[in-house]
Amino acid sequence: MTIDGQTAHLGSRADPATQVIAVNGRPLRLAQGHHYLALHKPVGFISTRRDPEGRPTVMSLIPERLRKLVYPVGRLDADSEGLLFLFDDGDLANALTHPRFHAAKLYHVLAAGNIGPKAIAQLRKGIVLEDGPTAPAHVKVLSRLADATVVEITLHEGRKRQVRRMLEAVGHPVRRLVRVAIASVELGDLPPGQCRELTPAEVERLRRAVEGRGGDGAGRGGQRQ
Repeated sequence: MTIDGQTAHLGSRADPATQVIAVNGRPLRLAQGHHYLALHKPVGFISTRRDPEGRPTVMSLIPERLRKLVYPVGRLDADSEGLLFLFDDGDLANALTHPRFHAAKLYHVLAAGNIGPKAIAQLRKGIVLEDGPTAPAHVKVLSRLADATVVEITLHEGRKRQVRRMLEAVGHPVRRLVRVAIASVELGDLPPGQCRELTPAEVERLRRAVEGRGGDGAGRGGQRQ
C-alpha cells in the first residue's frame, strides 16, 4: 500500500479525502457517503431488516443511526452465526449476491460423529440434493472430538442451508456453524453481536472480486447457510 506515492508502514495514517491511497499500484475507489459493515451475527437473530413473527433481527445489533440506511447482504439462518455484511451500496450488494458471483465462503463447522474419508470425498466431489447436485467443496478436517468432527468447508455457491444439507446427506448433522470469511474479508476476532466498518482496502477488494462477473437484475437476497 502507498500513500501519495510513498510506501505505507504499520501505523501509517492517511486521510482518504485529501490523499491518494493505492494498493498494488491501484488507487482505492472510495464510495463517498456509503456505509459498509461487517457483523458477527450471533445465533438467534434473523438476517432481515424486519421479521413478521417478531423475532430479533440483525438490525438491532448495529448503530441506530445506520438502521434505516443499510440492509443485510446475503443471509445466515437464525441457528447459524458468523460474518454478515450490511451495506447501503446497492450496486456492490447486488453484485455480491448475484448467482454469477462465485465468492468463496468459508465455514467452520462442528458436525456430529466421526467424519471419515468416504464422507469427505463425497463432499469434495459434490452432493446430490433435492434441488440438484452441488459444486465440489473444499473440505479440511480441523480436529476430531469424542463424538464430533470440526471441519472447514469452502463453498462457491449460495443455496439455502447448503452446508447443513450437505453434511446431513453424508450422515453428520451440523451442531454449530460459523461463517468465518467471505471472499477476502475475514470475521477475525470480532466478538458476537458486534459490528465494524469495512476498511477502504476491504471494500476495494470486494469490488475487484466482482468486476466483470455481472450483477444486473440481481435482488437483495443471497446465500443462507
